[in-house]
Amino acid sequence: MVADKSSATLPALAVEVKGLTKLYKGRGNSPAKLALNNVDLAIPRGSIFGLLGPNGAGKSTLINILAGLVVKTSGTARIWDIDIDRQPRNARAAIGVVPQELNLDAFFTPRQALELQAGLYGVPPAERRTMEILEAVRLTDKADAYSRTLSGGMRRRLLVAKALVHNPPVLVLDEPTAGVDIELRQQLWAYVRGLNAAGTTVLLTTHYLEEAQELCDRIAIIHQGKVTADDTTEALLARLDSKKVILHLAQPVEALPPSFGQWHADLKTPIRIDVGYRPSATNVLQIVAAGQAAGLAIADLTTEESDLEDAFVALTQNA
Repeated sequence: MVADKSSATLPALAVEVKGLTKLYKGRGNSPAKLALNNVDLAIPRGSIFGLLGPNGAGKSTLINILAGLVVKTSGTARIWDIDIDRQPRNARAAIGVVPQELNLDAFFTPRQALELQAGLYGVPPAERRTMEILEAVRLTDKADAYSRTLSGGMRRRLLVAKALVHNPPVLVLDEPTAGVDIELRQQLWAYVRGLNAAGTTVLLTTHYLEEAQELCDRIAIIHQGKVTADDTTEALLARLDSKKVILHLAQPVEALPPSFGQWHADLKTPIRIDVGYRPSATNVLQIVAAGQAAGLAIADLTTEESDLEDAFVALTQNA
C-alpha cells in the first residue's frame, strides 16, 4: 500500500509519539541503556521539523522505531495517523527514511535500485516514477552506472531517491548532508524545499546547526533520551534572551568603562568593545548612552543575534 497524500481528510500531525521509551538490555557486564525516556513529540503536517541532539542522544533510535527497524519498549507512535503496532505495513508505507549510512548494493545501478525498492513497496510498474526521481536528484546520466562507481555525494542523493519511490507523505533525513560538498548540499536542500512545498512533511536530523536554523519551522532537542526543548525555531532562539552589541570606537581606549561592569563586556581591541546583554532587561540605547557618558567616541555599532548553536549548547549542558 502506498500512502495517500491527496485525501481530503489529512491528519493534523504527520508524526505523533507519546511516552516512547526504549531500553536496550545489557550484555555480559554491560549495563542496560535507556535510549529513549518517555518521549513525546508532535510533528505538524507540512512542516520541516528538526530533531537535534548530541551523538548518543536517542535520535537514531527514535527514527529506527518509526521505520520499523527497532522494537520500542513502551509508548505509542503514529505516522500519518497510523499506529505503528496495529497497522505496521501501512505505517511503513507512510514514511521514507534516508539513513545516515551509505548502504547501497555496489552491483546495482540507480535505475535497478529504484525499481527494486518500488517493487518492495508494492508500487505497480505503471505507477513507478524511476526516471522522474532520478532526474529530480540529478542522477539521470548515472542511471545505468554501478553504484560502486558513484561519488559520495551521488550515493547520498541515490539514498534520497530510494526513499521517495513510494511517494511517502513523511520523509526522514538522517544526517543527509554528511560528507556532501556545499554545491550538492544546496541542490539537495532546494529539492527538499520543493518536496515540502508540495506537501511532504520532512523530519531532519543534522549536526549542521545553521542548516536546521535556516530550514526548520520547528525544532526539538533531545539529550540523554529526553526531549529538553520542543518549539518553533523563532521561539527557541528567543528563549536565550541573549544578544551582543559591538561598539567600534573612533579613538582607542586602554580599559573598559566601570559602568560596563553590569553587562558581559569585553575589550577585544583598543577600538572594539563587545557587550553581551539580555534584551528583556537592557535596551541597546542604554549601552550606547553609558559608553557616551564614559567618554567613548563611538564611530559605529553592530548587533549579533544568538543562533541555534547557542541554544543547543545551553539546552544540552543544562539538561
